[in-house]
Amino acid sequence: MINNILPEDSRNATLIGRIWQLNRNPALSGPSVVTIKDGKIYDLTRHVSTCSELMAAPDRLDIIRKALSYHPLCSLESVVNNSIGNPDPDLPYLLSPIDLQCIKAAGVTFANSLIERIIEERAGGDSSQAKKIRAGLARSISADLSDIKPGSVKARRVKKHLRKQGLWSQYLEVGIGPDAEIFTKAPVLSSVGYGQYIGVHPASEWSNPEPEVVLVVNPAGNATGALLGNDVNLRDFEGRSALLLARGKDNNASCALGPFIRLFDDHFTLDDVRKLDVTLRVEGEDGYVLDGISSMTAISRDIEDLIRQTGGASHQYPDGFVLMTGTLFSPTQDRDIPDMGFTHHPDDKVTIASNKLGVLCNTVTTSDKAPPWNFGIGALIQNLCRRHLL
Repeated sequence: MINNILPEDSRNATLIGRIWQLNRNPALSGPSVVTIKDGKIYDLTRHVSTCSELMAAPDRLDIIRKALSYHPLCSLESVVNNSIGNPDPDLPYLLSPIDLQCIKAAGVTFANSLIERIIEERAGGDSSQAKKIRAGLARSISADLSDIKPGSVKARRVKKHLRKQGLWSQYLEVGIGPDAEIFTKAPVLSSVGYGQYIGVHPASEWSNPEPEVVLVVNPAGNATGALLGNDVNLRDFEGRSALLLARGKDNNASCALGPFIRLFDDHFTLDDVRKLDVTLRVEGEDGYVLDGISSMTAISRDIEDLIRQTGGASHQYPDGFVLMTGTLFSPTQDRDIPDMGFTHHPDDKVTIASNKLGVLCNTVTTSDKAPPWNFGIGALIQNLCRRHLL
């Protein structure tokens, strides 16, 4: 099991996660920052109380090396096996690897997803209209977008041309204009980890997974690592109005991150991230299977530009942030009815994978049926105080 979720070169990977650590006194159980090596989990909380603190520490790699000299907490296999679905509360289980970092996302960073957003807009969120609109847009604009650098002279010419044709859209503005679409995906501490349920709003009839590479950025604005994410998207909500973006993105359990943060070191850098492929598989209980791939080589904005547009002198993040970088993948394959495209069903198994980052697997449910989120910032502070970690 554990080899299936770790990076292919896991022996060379510096991996950071969080687990719910058990204590004989239940009041002293709580989230712990950990590192993983050779199939075992090692505690970092004698040095850092939160993942955010570790990412901000200039000596984070030294902290990890010290922790590896201690006795391990437990085996990774036992924790992974107890992290799927409804974990046994009397055993440790995986959490989302991040804690106090803001959860940000970049939208419309790939030409294909840009076209799909325009389709949603023009269809008013009605998936039955999407196929007809898709064919027309593909002829009109798709060939012009894949090699355009956002904000360039060529982008401005294309914008002027499309406006004359009546094809301009707010999504084209952020897709090829100078300013990226950056939004808050979910509140601090609300993301779910490997094996947990991921939520789709029960009122949505057109929803998609969004497999993405996620960057971890410290308070100084420096990228310290990367992980996988699923930025669940309600295409009908956002298609009806871009002002419903928050409603379509921020719902209970709608953001999955994991399985672990891979820190940047001598074996893994931002240049490796720029070359990553992310695969997606959706397996339904109805026998439906959907496969897809998103390649970071096709992204329209460099990842360092996305970081700069998220934070800086105009917007500080004292606990750091994570940034979902967008996806090339927008599924159009029919599932239920011809010409209606893809939408999630409850109990879909969604598997997102990349050879350098491992595997993130979650099961779909509706947001009202997912386990409620009840461990927020206040609860974390109280918990760390009880455990004498603050």
